[in-house]
Amino acid sequence: MSRAHVADPIAGLADERLAPSDKGLPSRAAGLTVAEFLDTRPRLGEFWTPVLVLDASAMHANAEVIQGFATQHGLELMPHGKTTMAPELWRLQLDTGATGITLATPGQVRTARAFGITSIMLANTLVAPAGLHFIADELADAGFAFSCWADSEATVDAMERGLAGFSLARPIDVLVDLGAAGGRTGARGVDTALAVARRIAASPVLRLAGVAGYEGSLGHDRSPAALDVVRGYLTELVELAAAVRPLIDGAPVVSAGGSAYLDVVAEVFASATATSDDRDAAGDDGNATRWILRSGASLLHDHGFYRGISPLDAATGVERPLRPAMRGYARVASHPEPGLALLDGGKRDFPFDEGLPVPLTVAPELGTAGRPLVGASVTALNDQHAYLRSDAALPVAVGDVVSLGLSHPCTAFDKWRFIPVVEHAGSDLVVGLVRTFF
Repeated sequence: MSRAHVADPIAGLADERLAPSDKGLPSRAAGLTVAEFLDTRPRLGEFWTPVLVLDASAMHANAEVIQGFATQHGLELMPHGKTTMAPELWRLQLDTGATGITLATPGQVRTARAFGITSIMLANTLVAPAGLHFIADELADAGFAFSCWADSEATVDAMERGLAGFSLARPIDVLVDLGAAGGRTGARGVDTALAVARRIAASPVLRLAGVAGYEGSLGHDRSPAALDVVRGYLTELVELAAAVRPLIDGAPVVSAGGSAYLDVVAEVFASATATSDDRDAAGDDGNATRWILRSGASLLHDHGFYRGISPLDAATGVERPLRPAMRGYARVASHPEPGLALLDGGKRDFPFDEGLPVPLTVAPELGTAGRPLVGASVTALNDQHAYLRSDAALPVAVGDVVSLGLSHPCTAFDKWRFIPVVEHAGSDLVVGLVRTFF
């Protein structure tokens, strides 16, 4: 069934037909719709390796944890949808309380609009004429809330050129992107950013809506030095927000927050709210500042990078921690040396940019209980192989299945079109197939 002919396009994903080319799915799934296949109560043991598997219980718990964190700290949550590009998972967070979805490219925005998402922040510049025209058309829908970023007057010039001669129902909301030396995008310094804000405010086709930035690229650990850099940057972002406030008509937006330093974001934003004497701090003008967190990897968490850096990981002692909600499974395809085995999953199947997979257990077959795989590590990935090594003889046999903890959700989902979802980590009952759109 075409998504154009269903009232709820996300629900309509259940009517998609599965194909032999859908990696990891059982052969018998080909030709069935997602709903028909799930009605047969498939078991994980039917799936082919390598495979990526999601944990429904952990994802629902994580959605509640990150939403609870945001609410507790007076923040809105607009999680980064590029992490999964999975409308079903966007809906999970929207239903849990998120006020919108953040995306990274105009193409991702078009996908989200096709699935009925009505509140989107594009955490990037929008300068391509085709993308600008698409957004201009979408803004004819009074129920669609959209904003993008700009970090230079040249960006504003490019937006205006792209919109020249184009009729807009309303101006495009733009947030000033504040950067930092050694970081990613963003105006370098408050004074430069303020000049960009004035340029946006003067534009006939754009509306200054607030300020935003990304602190995650400024640190890679939780050392005091890294936290100080992040805290200093966020303090500048708050200073910029105060400086541009007189230029904004309506409720200003201040947004930051990946999944690594969200606690520092909450701390600095709370301090700004507590000390501000601006009239909008108490909301008595009806235009209280919207403080928006964009943590996206928190829905999945991981066994690697975010486990080591997130303030909500179980190791930090928080009462309600995030739980890893994704695992990889790969089969022992070769065991040429006592301390070396080659698995049948590699770079085309699992993320590797923020740490290699972590061996967890080994079992005689997929979907059966495994035993801990102690003393082993994955030392390298090829396109379709993982190198499992140990100083001692590995307790695995050709044909065994190794479960792998993964690192960095943002580069896990793009390798799969359909991802099976089990009830919980100890279950082999497949209760969902998450469809991705990369």
